[in-house]
Amino acid sequence: MDPNEFSGTTDSMIAEVWIKSIDVIFAFMELQDADRVRCGTFLLTGDARLCWESASILVNLHTLSWDGFKEVFYSKYFTEEVRSRLTREFMTLQQGDNSVAEFVRKFERGCHFVPLIANDAREKLRHFICCLRSIFRRDVRVAGPTTYVVVVLRSLVAEQDQREIEGDRQGNGPYQAPHQQQ
Repeated sequence: MDPNEFSGTTDSMIAEVWIKSIDVIFAFMELQDADRVRCGTFLLTGDARLCWESASILVNLHTLSWDGFKEVFYSKYFTEEVRSRLTREFMTLQQGDNSVAEFVRKFERGCHFVPLIANDAREKLRHFICCLRSIFRRDVRVAGPTTYVVVVLRSLVAEQDQREIEGDRQGNGPYQAPHQQQ
């Protein structure tokens, strides 16, 4: 395991990805809270190190939990305002002109900020279907999927089918109407 150092950023998502990546490593290594805090602070460099040194004056380092560390970290790099904005963006997310793959990426990223949806399989499924472009939504509903994974796969198939239909209409597909002989 080779966790990345964190030197600070103005991009909140980079900060969130860093925390999530070291969370995975720490869980795999079965580190206790105190060890997580020590390792996490060790990985801070540059501006992030300076920010931590200032912030650490306000906390008891001997009793600081990993959740406490993340709270201090988030107050600087992933503020409540940013999380609130990302939650609002997710709640109004629509596929629009995005490909299904791009929409899935945005949906899964945004789902992280709304645990009420992310942690309820039926609500996640319903929300995803409602946000799809109507032509794909119809195909997905007709298939009657019961899991999020099946909905994503069915959406990808529906998108591919739609591309083929459009290609056929334009005379570029394999199923062109035969020319009538006179």
